[in-house]
Formats: sequence, structure tokens, C-alpha cells
Amino acid sequence: MEFTLKPDLNELQAELVDVKQAVAEALDYGKSLGSTAMECALTRSRGISVETRLGEVETVEFNQDGALGITLYQGQQKGSASTTDLSPQAIRASVEKAFDIARFTSPDPDAGLAPQELMAYDAPDLDLCHPGDQSADYALEQALQCERHALALDKRIVNSDGASYSSHVGYRVYGNSHGFLDGYLQSRHAISCALIAKHGDAMQRDYAYTVARKTADLQSPEQVAEDAVHETVARLEARKIDTAKVPVIFRADIANSLFGHFVGAISGGNLYRKSSFLLEQLGKPVLPEWLTIEEKPHLQGALASSPFDHEGVATQDRVIVENGVLQSYLLTSYAARKMQMRPTGHAGGIHTWQLTQQDQSLAELCKTMGTGLLVTELMGQGVNLVNGDYSRGAAGFWVENGEIQYPVEEITIAGNLRDMLRNIVAIGNDTDLRHGVRTGSVLLESMRVAGN
Repeated sequence: MEFTLKPDLNELQAELVDVKQAVAEALDYGKSLGSTAMECALTRSRGISVETRLGEVETVEFNQDGALGITLYQGQQKGSASTTDLSPQAIRASVEKAFDIARFTSPDPDAGLAPQELMAYDAPDLDLCHPGDQSADYALEQALQCERHALALDKRIVNSDGASYSSHVGYRVYGNSHGFLDGYLQSRHAISCALIAKHGDAMQRDYAYTVARKTADLQSPEQVAEDAVHETVARLEARKIDTAKVPVIFRADIANSLFGHFVGAISGGNLYRKSSFLLEQLGKPVLPEWLTIEEKPHLQGALASSPFDHEGVATQDRVIVENGVLQSYLLTSYAARKMQMRPTGHAGGIHTWQLTQQDQSLAELCKTMGTGLLVTELMGQGVNLVNGDYSRGAAGFWVENGEIQYPVEEITIAGNLRDMLRNIVAIGNDTDLRHGVRTGSVLLESMRVAGN
């Protein structure tokens, strides 16, 4: 993939065809060596990332990465190799290495490809690639413009941690010995800005960012700057609060992390290892009755859309939770064989979850809560997926009578994920589209808040 300042979609399509041909040749060579099954995957990305700070250029980096991963089976013995060189000689050498490795590995009765009947032989085009300007001049102007605007907006902004702009295009190709071979183009663009505000002797840091498949869908540099300024100055004069058990709102931009733990708990790897707090919960209530989660992997242009998973399994609309009841685990082919179930097309992750939401803004959720804590930042990794224990550092705002009173810092929130998920009171309509889980702010019935 050669560097150009403005990637051409037709050229990318032509390169995708060439890479698919290289994968096909690798599969043919593996078969000629006597492999019983084989798969190849390549994800390649290239683009520009720039960072500025206080009006000066910090970094300008052109990135290009990606390797062809080859996995070959001899019966239930598995060997893997990879190469960044896609010349015929290098690919053949890598296939031979994988073949040799497989000879010396122990047989695994659950190893192998995903079932042939689940392959995405008729994969849809999801409009995932929209190349942007990747010239250094354009990228730097976006970052500099963002930071300039931010530093001029509020005298309390006394320093900057920098602004950044990135633009990448690439593709994913997957093929296996079931006769499946396909790929798709993708793009990703982002702007971010991190600022430091001061009041008296106290200082606070916060940031804002935007990310999209199309540059036209990004917020403007000025809007990112304004959001960053608002987030940062709002944290000034933060206090600690007394230890209590109170209702808690996870603001939309961090609420996805709550469901991220849920994703981990119903993923096959944790389930067959018996390391999930949601073991044997299929068909049982895990969320409140009003809450349904649907997976929509074929939304045009969405950041988490995908026509097939990392094993070639066709993605499809799927109900994960219906009226609070868990309807589906998230299974790779390996996990599915371990659990004597069918793969669900989740090798590589989830594909755009949509949740039942109430028609309430964040301000209205605060009124529903009355008195409690609005969490806008989480720190630390105090989450135990085995038993569901949850304890993390937090910052945010104290709410009384439905109104934000003052910022809060140096506190810890704690609970158990099983109870937290079952006791979700409401989800707001302020949906954050930047993550695989599309959720608004989440109001929980109560959590323990440790402060003074």
C-alpha cells in the first residue's frame, strides 16, 4: 500500500483484489503441502497521525502496518506464521513454516475452522471506506486550528496537553479452505484536544474527541475545542464528598464501559474457562425487564459494522437480550466447540449494539435521579469478571434536587456488576455513536461511593 496524499478508492479496490489473489495462492500452496484445513487473514492500515502542542508541531507520523497471518491444520494439530512481505516467495516460506510448526504441536480436539455453512459467501457492502486528505499540511491545520480555538476561549485554560488529527484507510481480507475468500475496505478519521485549566492553586485536565468513517461526519475542530474547554473548566473547584450509598449516572461517553464488562461476561472465552459472573445465565434475566439489546452489524457506515467476523462467519442482526433475558452468548468457533454450541460471529468483537432507551436527556435523567452522583470519568481496573465485584476511582458531579451542584473528585464507586446491571433504572437519549455499544447515559439504582 503506497502513500498518497489523497487515497483513491479505485486504487484501494484494485489493491484489495491483488491481496485476495495472494491469499488464494497461499491457500492453494497449503493444500498442496497436505494440510487438512487452512485460513489466512490480513488487516492493513495506512495513514497519517499528527500532534501539536501550544501551537508547535510535536509529531508528524505516517503509519503503515499489517501482516498476513497464516494458520494451518494437520488434523487437530495447528501451526501459525505471519509475514509482512506479500511476495510469492515470502508467502510460500510462511506457509511452510506454519506446516512445520503444526507437526510438533499437540492435537486439540476443538481446534479448526468455523463451520462452512456459516461463511459469509454473500457478504454485503456496508460503505465503510471514505478516504480523506492525508497530507501533512491538512492534518496539521486541523490540529492547530483546534488547539488555537481552545486556548482563546477561556482565560482559565492555562495550558494544553495537545491536539491531534489522524486519518487512516485500509482493508481486511480473510480466506480459508472452505472456499471462502473476501475482504472489505475501511477508513477512520479523528480529532482530539486535551487541555489544562487552573483556578487558584488547583489545576484540572480533560479532553474531547470526535471519530468517524467520513471526514464530513467529524465535528469541526472548533466544536472539539469548545467541548474540551467546557469539560475542563467544569472540573475546577472539585470537592470530595462523604461516603454514602446513592444513585449513580454513568454519562454516555463512559456508559459503554459498563456494557463492555457485560460483553466480557457473556463471551465464550470467559464462559468455557468458568471465569464469568454470568455463567449458565442463558435464558435467564440479567437486565431489567424493559431493556432489550439488539446487534445491528450491517448499519451502513457505522464504526463497528462488519460483513463477517475474523473467522469469515456471516454477521447478522441478533437479539442479545430481550426484555431483560439473555438470548445469546458471544462465541468464536473454538469457544462454541468447547461449549457444544454454534458460533455466533463474534470472533474479533461485537458489531454495533443498540439498547432500549427512554426519551430523556441527561438533564432529565438527573431530575429523575434527584440526589446522587453523575460520573464522567473512571480510573483504575478494579473489575473482577469472575465474581462481578466492581470498584473504580471516579470523578464527576454531585447532583441535588435534579441539578448539578459542583464537581467531585478523589472518590471510589463500588458495587457488583450482577446487581448493577439488573438495577439499571433508565438509559437516556444522549446516545454516543463513537463506540460499538450505542448507549446513552445510564442511571443505576445505587452504588457505594467512598469519599471523606
